[in-house]
Amino acid sequence: GMQAMDGPVNPGENDTFWGLLTEGFTAPAFGMNYNPPYYRDFFEDYGFRPFFEQESRRLSLKTPFPERFWKIAEWVLKKPGYTFEHYSKRKPGKFARDLAKIHNEAWVYHEHYTPLDEEMVKRSFVDVHPILIEEFIWFAYYKGEPIAFYIMLPDVNQVLRIFRGKMNLRNIIRFFILKNSKMITRARVTIIGVVPRFQGAGIESAIFWHLRDPVLRKRSHYQELEISWVGDFNPKMKATLEAIGALPGKRHITYRKLFADDLPFERAATVGTNAADA
Repeated sequence: GMQAMDGPVNPGENDTFWGLLTEGFTAPAFGMNYNPPYYRDFFEDYGFRPFFEQESRRLSLKTPFPERFWKIAEWVLKKPGYTFEHYSKRKPGKFARDLAKIHNEAWVYHEHYTPLDEEMVKRSFVDVHPILIEEFIWFAYYKGEPIAFYIMLPDVNQVLRIFRGKMNLRNIIRFFILKNSKMITRARVTIIGVVPRFQGAGIESAIFWHLRDPVLRKRSHYQELEISWVGDFNPKMKATLEAIGALPGKRHITYRKLFADDLPFERAATVGTNAADA
């Protein structure tokens, strides 16, 4: 009964290894697909058509952030009821519950939405404990209820690439030494979520305010953030990235192939006005 197939996809984890790279053939950030340019011809010659496009943007940490975002952040921080907390490896279950709650409210307007499983989220957190920096992951709360999250990971590909795929014991030891050096100069923003009734309230600006110390001051060797990825079905998030001065970087395409020529082809539906994604 199947009518179509999509690809490249990563079932269960749509924030990593998803889509075919079609623009920006530079070194990939951790969790992002890479392929030679000619792969696109393989897909399209076989009959695949673009279902949606995914844009990754670059944000220089050496360029001053728009001052109005700091003013919005200070305005939010002065309002009663708002609190912010970064991730803790000692409480993966707590943050998994919070993330699932936010995600299941924010993504309900997406096509083919399915609720997140808390245990799966907890396992995902634990899996990346060896590489994550706790102060790179933030949660926002209003009167104790989780309302937003921001997840960013160091681009450990900048270290892993020198091992050329050979993770023997020597290279594993080298990895854990080098990942704490100044060799990593880029971080990847993997996902941002805000529950619908708090969208447009400046929560993202307040989260960036909390990132100033751990990124701009404590780790001044970081030069760039890659924000990936945002689908062309999400105009609100695309507008947000343009507002903060994020520049175009990479483009991936998720393709769809219909199994019958007489079936109507439709691109992915635009996200409703109350949804969030990154």
